[in-house]
Amino acid sequence: MSVTDVLAPPPDAPGALGTAPSAYLLGPYLTDLDTWVRTRRHELDRLDQAALAAGRGQEVADDTALAMSLWKAVSDRYRLMWATWDGGRVLDVERERIATLIHGRLDGTAGSVPEACRLCDALVAQLRVTLSLAPAAHETAADVARIRAQLERVRDQLALEPEHGRQPKVDRLAQLLARLQQVSDKAGRGADVGGLLGPLENDAAVFERDLIVGNARRREARDQVLAAREQRTETEARAAALAVLAAECVRTVQPAPRYAVPDVAALGEVPVTPDEIGPYRERLDRVGQALTMAQDAYAGALAEHEQLVGLLDAYVAKATALGYADRGDLRISEQRAREVLERRPAPMPVCRQLVATYQAWLEQAPHVPAPADHPTGQTGPTGPTSTDTQGEAS
Repeated sequence: MSVTDVLAPPPDAPGALGTAPSAYLLGPYLTDLDTWVRTRRHELDRLDQAALAAGRGQEVADDTALAMSLWKAVSDRYRLMWATWDGGRVLDVERERIATLIHGRLDGTAGSVPEACRLCDALVAQLRVTLSLAPAAHETAADVARIRAQLERVRDQLALEPEHGRQPKVDRLAQLLARLQQVSDKAGRGADVGGLLGPLENDAAVFERDLIVGNARRREARDQVLAAREQRTETEARAAALAVLAAECVRTVQPAPRYAVPDVAALGEVPVTPDEIGPYRERLDRVGQALTMAQDAYAGALAEHEQLVGLLDAYVAKATALGYADRGDLRISEQRAREVLERRPAPMPVCRQLVATYQAWLEQAPHVPAPADHPTGQTGPTGPTSTDTQGEAS
């Protein structure tokens, strides 16, 4: 392919997200997309070589890099589509998956495969004009037709623009159409319009690129708004639950953690503009982090209280198994520990000490003789047996 050839536009994408296009539509689309991927790579390589040969590589480096990244994103996604296609052996699940790969957001970009194709082509057209690789004068008619098709795509893209900011862009399209008509009229009268076509094609390519990027940013912002609303609802629910947890903790233990529950309402309503939604989500994330820190502290304080109760129960069970539980020191120590643990709020430093005291008494029990009136169950009673008593009575 010569760099002066007119490039065919990318294929029209079948279906939409959530649909399962017919295999009769997907097959030709994948074939045409394969052609687009191969020809655009060839064209980008030729443009890169032309830029280097002219010593203008640095001048077009940014546009070339962006065009290549868009091409690669489409190429990578095409490989996934082709693997899913599996030679046409596809059912509803596979066809819906291919539609998702077509219309879903590409990695590293804010657009879908069709949008990335159009944006890549707009950059290619702009690079061709910048590097003076536009078609020669005898191809003026084809060039005018291509620009006209590009402006029709721009017209379709304008339908996606917000109502409040659409009119200036509509006026800009009208100006480009008027310039194209003037070029077409002059060419029809035999005039040389080579000097007019380049700037016009460049302006049309820049305009289309700006519209595609702007629409992608708005769609990304809409996704962020929906995500922010869901996140805010979740954060409000967490804050409400944390307030209950904090109140329970303050009632149960002393000293209790002192973390304020963040007021989600102080963030204000979720914004809907691309410039505001990012910072809002950052603030929402910080509120979520504060909630997590406070929740960990309050839940940890309550968990420690529960652990002390469980630890005391375990010590008492061990003392019972060894026959020490009824000894005076252990019995009094257990009673005192349970009494303090059941206070509201329970003084945690004292609770820790009393449970540790019970443990110390339990560890000391084997080395202390059992009181006479509290047998351990391991030795016989020290008083007279029932047989002796009966003998004395007789």
